[in-house]
Amino acid sequence: MSRPRRLTARMRLTLSYTLFTVTTGVLCLAVVYVGMKYVPNYPLTSANPRYRSDAPSRQEILESLLAASGYALALLTAVGMAGGWLVAGRVLRPLQEVTAAARRASGGDLGHRIALAGPRDEFTDLADAFDEMLARLERSFDAQQRFAANASHELRTPLAINRTMLQVAAADPAGQDWPRLVGRLLDTNQRGIEVTEALLQLAELSHRTPESAPLELSRAVREALAAVSAEADERGVVVTRDLASAPTVGNEVLLRQAAVNLLQNAVRHNLPSGGRVELATGPDPQRPGRVRLTVRNSGAVLEDSLVGTLTEPFLRGGGRTAQRDRARRGHGLGLAIVAAVAQAHGGELRLAGRPGGGLEAVLSLPGTGGSGAAGAAR
Repeated sequence: MSRPRRLTARMRLTLSYTLFTVTTGVLCLAVVYVGMKYVPNYPLTSANPRYRSDAPSRQEILESLLAASGYALALLTAVGMAGGWLVAGRVLRPLQEVTAAARRASGGDLGHRIALAGPRDEFTDLADAFDEMLARLERSFDAQQRFAANASHELRTPLAINRTMLQVAAADPAGQDWPRLVGRLLDTNQRGIEVTEALLQLAELSHRTPESAPLELSRAVREALAAVSAEADERGVVVTRDLASAPTVGNEVLLRQAAVNLLQNAVRHNLPSGGRVELATGPDPQRPGRVRLTVRNSGAVLEDSLVGTLTEPFLRGGGRTAQRDRARRGHGLGLAIVAAVAQAHGGELRLAGRPGGGLEAVLSLPGTGGSGAAGAAR
């Protein structure tokens, strides 16, 4: 949309400064003129009558005052214009840096920062806010690009595997074990379906607020534990629980799925033998008025840099390569979905590596302030 051309901000500020300066000068001169005009018009004579006085009359003084005032105002206007132009340019210089940064950002350069120096004022606050916005946009765009690339890879892999198997079968139909081939095709196809459903769930969480109702978090966690207990027993992971009352408001289906994802992550990324998982619910001591679900598991020592990226989609505990065991492998979307569920409920997911190895995951949610429908459960 085209906009009408106006004077620049610098010119408008210059004219404002000049108008203020000239107006102030006119008022001062008007006061002097009025004071001179109403001074009593006594004749100015010499003390000695024999001497003639050459002193000017009041009218002559007023006329000289008006002439000098005109020159003074003209000089004041010129000085005001020049000074106003310089002052306005100096004041507006930070805005020029913000404008330049905005133009670079619109061209795709989100790595540039203004980093405006000087004492804190409106301009430094604006520059800092703009730098923060650029940083968030850069992180968001980078995450979107990685997500798109990883999603394409995850969806392309099962399709490529299916195509390879079908090509091999077509080249040698008589030498194929058809029941085994059909089973492998079904397995690979199911993997693609699971990835697609997880992506749809992530997209839905980011664009729609889930329906919420008062619920007891510990009950949803017990149901999630029942769904994961068989896998934990198969891997020899011992799960200990301390499920105290944790009343909250949310979507029970989504919170149960978040608990399932946390438990599956703790069971699958554990020690090869003798693994342990600690499960607890109750008030959040770090955030009064909130409740939390805590899942701790044993395992390898995790670097802080790796822990900070675990909620990134398609990033698995062992990298981006899925395990061969279909029952134990994941798609790298579990913790990403938990983080999205937490955000949709006004909560947060906190991850931290344990000094002795393993991970601590804390899902913190707003509490209801009540005692909850269910009492403490052990």
